[in-house]
Amino acid sequence: MILFPAVDIQNGQAVRLKQGKAHESTVFDSDPVAAATAWQDKGAQWLHIVDLDGAFDGLPKNRLLIERICSALSIPVQLGGGIRDKETARIYLEAGVTRLIIGTMALENPEAFAELCRLWPGKIGVSLDAVNGKLKTRGWLEDSGLMLDTVLPRLLDAGAAFIIYTDIERDGMQTGVNIPALERLAKASTVPVIAAGGVATMDDVTALYPLTRVSSLEGAISGRALYEGSLDLTEAMRWIKAQA
Repeated sequence: MILFPAVDIQNGQAVRLKQGKAHESTVFDSDPVAAATAWQDKGAQWLHIVDLDGAFDGLPKNRLLIERICSALSIPVQLGGGIRDKETARIYLEAGVTRLIIGTMALENPEAFAELCRLWPGKIGVSLDAVNGKLKTRGWLEDSGLMLDTVLPRLLDAGAAFIIYTDIERDGMQTGVNIPALERLAKASTVPVIAAGGVATMDDVTALYPLTRVSSLEGAISGRALYEGSLDLTEAMRWIKAQA
């Protein structure tokens, strides 16, 4: 089970939002590069980056900053936020990002998403961000009109390499993980699934871990809890290692 520390970038700073709302952000580090290297120093195996400006505006506004982060790290980086065309995807992969997370394009332009999967096999994942199973798009600002269960088979057929599932109502709220919804998805998926939204304490880690034995769950993303200290990355990784 992999724990992915999250570095969410807004206005050049490392922040966390509550339920994805741009106006409810907390700045945790004015230097995202320093935040990223700090997680690597604590033993992180991967880093999860979200370009919030890109997610809300649909443009890769933090490209140079993300390139600096990739250059500073020796661990792989996965990135989401504002990747809505082939050229943006190419720019980020050439900048050193290991794999990309596609949200809006995957739901609104299936053909373009499938093309990305063909061009860069194994490097293109999809973010499924839901409220009661209803998927959101464009930085969680709009309803897609789609349900998670009906979209999943199409995304898998298109070649999605992994899936990130976010329970929006729990994101940044430190209220725990929606285990039933996650388990249902992870058992239906034929590619790795990563949990996001509500991963707040060791109780969440211990609740998620059994799913890695019986489903496609690969790991979990955590941001606010790691920054505020309700979840300790080193302790959690030590516990996971002890289960092997």
